[in-house]
Amino acid sequence: MEDTLYNIRHSLAHLLAIAVLEHDKDAKLSVGPVTDNGFYYDVDFSEGKAPKPEDLKAFEKTMRKQINKKLPFTRTEVSPEEARKYFAGNPYKLAIIDDIEKSGEAVSFYSTGDFIDLCEGRHVENTSEIDAKSFTLTHLAGAYFRGDEKNPMLTRVYGTAFATEAELRAYFAQQEEAKKRDHKKLGVEMDLFTFSDLVGQGLPLFTPRGTLMRTLLDDYVWELRKRYGYEKVEIPHITKKDLYEKSGHWDKFKDELFRITTREGHEFAMKPMNCPHHTQIYARKLMSYRELPQRYANSTMCYRDEQTGELAGLSRVRAFTQDDAHVFCRFDQVKEEFLKVWDIIHTFYGAFGFEMKVRISKYNPAEPDKYLGGKDRWEIAEKILEEIAVEKKADAFEGIGEAAFYGPKLDFMVKDAIGRSWQVATIQLDMNMPERFDLVCINEKGEKERIVMIHAAIMGSIERFMSVLIEHYAGVFPLWLAPVQVIILPIGENQQAYAKKVADALTAKNIRVEYNTDNESLGKRVRNAKVAKIPYLIIIGDKEVAGENITLEHRSEGSLGTKTLEECITLFETIIQDKA
Repeated sequence: MEDTLYNIRHSLAHLLAIAVLEHDKDAKLSVGPVTDNGFYYDVDFSEGKAPKPEDLKAFEKTMRKQINKKLPFTRTEVSPEEARKYFAGNPYKLAIIDDIEKSGEAVSFYSTGDFIDLCEGRHVENTSEIDAKSFTLTHLAGAYFRGDEKNPMLTRVYGTAFATEAELRAYFAQQEEAKKRDHKKLGVEMDLFTFSDLVGQGLPLFTPRGTLMRTLLDDYVWELRKRYGYEKVEIPHITKKDLYEKSGHWDKFKDELFRITTREGHEFAMKPMNCPHHTQIYARKLMSYRELPQRYANSTMCYRDEQTGELAGLSRVRAFTQDDAHVFCRFDQVKEEFLKVWDIIHTFYGAFGFEMKVRISKYNPAEPDKYLGGKDRWEIAEKILEEIAVEKKADAFEGIGEAAFYGPKLDFMVKDAIGRSWQVATIQLDMNMPERFDLVCINEKGEKERIVMIHAAIMGSIERFMSVLIEHYAGVFPLWLAPVQVIILPIGENQQAYAKKVADALTAKNIRVEYNTDNESLGKRVRNAKVAKIPYLIIIGDKEVAGENITLEHRSEGSLGTKTLEECITLFETIIQDKA
């Protein structure tokens, strides 16, 4: 997020706090951070003073009055004691002051008119820099202080804000379009997946059509990986906890694991990731440097105990399939292997017309406890990733604190058809797990040499990527990916024998055909086919039977005229082959 927009949103959070206190002078403020599309403030309102949705307009009115006063934001550093004295009686601010003092950072206040808030900064200099029509308060929600259900429940007041009114309007137009493209709605309408209360929330079930889509996507990734020497491996879906204790995942993720206790009292876990299992395939024997790189590919399901409130269609689930791969190689092979994965990603996403940005996700020195390994090792790894981004002339930017806990990574970001950003593929450099599992090769001198590990996911979660694709295309998939590619519509009974012959010929060429002889008018069947977003329609009447040809129609371009069956097959095969 650019600094200017961040500063506007953060400043609006303070103005929202002013409006809150005008509504309830005894309200206790908690935190008011910036979000991806605006800001919010968490508030403990007095009894009977909790706002209703209709009160938000009054809050907005107060905020706009403050904007028109052209108030400056003024920073003052104070001691922790002074801060506690000022916020006496507000347990939320006092808890934050304690944290700031423990960190050794300065305690700072920001004043806006008569209002003073505890804040680390980044605001506009003056409220006149804010377009008074560039924001709106959207809704209310409940939120535990610090996200802990043991803490008090607060009221969260949400706002959306942009630099200008025009950008705000464009955002809401995008949101309306997003509702039409919602994969949770389209996926069910197109019969791609379903959920069952008996199976459980966050556990999607894929229909034949949805399974076909998954398979097509996964097969394409494998086709690209196979060109670069990857080999398939397979692993169990559970493991002893010992594996994750050694890898470091148990300390980081034990609360997110589905755990299993056997009847003998042994503790196992459903795997939330695949990399520790793959280390043990590499470690099955002592490898020579001549056998490296070892490239293992594995599309397999993983499981995470996501909270119910965080589940969202296919975007956030409890069971998801990773198109995972791990490369075990020598240090001097890292750059070449990264570039190979980069080429796979570029080819794969090019098939969907996505343009990519690359985030170099790095270690955050302010939070060393989040990561494995020493700072020197991280600096070496990050330098390699920066060199690769420069070599590929990538549109790249830094993401401090976005690294995996075991190593830095390149995260590939795309924008969909309506301008939303998604993080998709990732390549991660790991010098820590090989250390923890003592992974080595025998080098030219006959000595043991520590290797490194590259984690590479092209789609990441197939479920999540499908949700992105469904919304990107609004269900109007390209021919190669459409579950049904062609529908054949004989006008009446007299044409059904020839229509069946056409269907059989297309099926023999691996073209996915639906043969429709419903007892409805041709017009209605054509409309139904287009609503179902089937790419091509073949119409067969007496004229087509007599000429042994077909009339071809495209779902959006309309009639493509009369063609021979051979011309149709050539057209379809070319488009499918080119993934056009």
